[in-house]
Amino acid sequence: MTTLKRVLTWREGAGMTIAGVLGSGILILPTVTAQLAGPAAIVAWLLMTIMAIPMAATFGKLAIYHPNAGGIASYARLAFGPRAGKLVGILYLGTVPVAAPAAALIGAGYLGALCHWPEADVVLVAAGLLATALLVNYFGIQFSGWAATAVVVAISALLLMAVMSALPHMKALAFVPFLPHGWWPVGQSVALLYWAFVGWEMIGHLSEEFVDPVRDIPRALMVAVAVVGILYLAVSSVSIGTMAYRMHTHGAGLSVLIGMELGHPGAIIAAVIALLITYGTIHTYIAGFSRLVYAQARTGDLPRFFAHLHPKRRTPARVFAALLLPDVVILGSVLAFHTSLAQLIAWPSAVFIVLYIVAMVSAWRLLPGYRAQAFALLGALISCAALIFVGWAMILPIGLAFLGWWLKGSFAEKATTPEEIA
Repeated sequence: MTTLKRVLTWREGAGMTIAGVLGSGILILPTVTAQLAGPAAIVAWLLMTIMAIPMAATFGKLAIYHPNAGGIASYARLAFGPRAGKLVGILYLGTVPVAAPAAALIGAGYLGALCHWPEADVVLVAAGLLATALLVNYFGIQFSGWAATAVVVAISALLLMAVMSALPHMKALAFVPFLPHGWWPVGQSVALLYWAFVGWEMIGHLSEEFVDPVRDIPRALMVAVAVVGILYLAVSSVSIGTMAYRMHTHGAGLSVLIGMELGHPGAIIAAVIALLITYGTIHTYIAGFSRLVYAQARTGDLPRFFAHLHPKRRTPARVFAALLLPDVVILGSVLAFHTSLAQLIAWPSAVFIVLYIVAMVSAWRLLPGYRAQAFALLGALISCAALIFVGWAMILPIGLAFLGWWLKGSFAEKATTPEEIA
């Protein structure tokens, strides 16, 4: 029998969820939103922190009532039938293989800016981050959970250092005028911040591996929402209060904040933060994505080849090996064609919004109780609002959806259970 092992506690679950949510957005979005909306950007951060609660709660309920490594794909299958599950699986294939290299390039770019490296060196560091994440995930979910928790603790400490370094330089005048450009840019900022709060679905992919999911999943999510919200609000507040967003381009926000007290050593610390944050994001992307592909393969929606676990480590090792190809292609395109990060990030982001809409609508149909259904409906409305600002990147989820709908047949003759897969 090669089922996934139940070894996760709420601590590892919280660590991996925080690592998935607390991504590269913290490196660039405090500055981008402040430049867009002025001091009122803090309202956008507060609103998104509050809005994260119903979405996180909904994913937690889904993980408890319907534990399955397939996550959103399994929820769609239960709510709307096999074809919907397959469609979601195809949609997911357009996210992590692009998003993980993009995240790696953001972190490597921080270090490259500090050391004045050429593009080739930045890409090499990004490749190292991706290889490390694949290797750590290969060694098993418990080891992976410990690693994610350690990374989150380090990130939190370093971000708090950035906040404490900047606090003495905050001025009340920095918040006047509060609405220099009106309320519309605040709404645009909310849409942008959606990307900083994507990642709650991770708990669903890991639900089969919790020792006590009913007790530990709510604890993990409660801790994750609190930690992410506090850190995001703190960093965005000091970015505005010190007017740091006026001093630099968006790629060096933390460097400026920490450098206010620590000078050049602060820039080094900021580079370390960037590497840790992006590693945490990549690490969790790969953990969740690999479980999704494994779950989809065992139901016949993806090739049966991926419905196999390492006999000793019980990890979907074949998925990790398959991820090497898109990593090489994406990083190679950056070197060959100088593909911008904006281009890389826009496409998977559009798919993530569509996936969240599907997850929330599925939860509305699957979960019992008025409160759970109300939270799911609210999450769906939030995601639909963000979809308005996607633009041309909407081409990717539409194209993938058509592909998923067209693939009516299965890759396997019948669905399989974990016990049937040797």
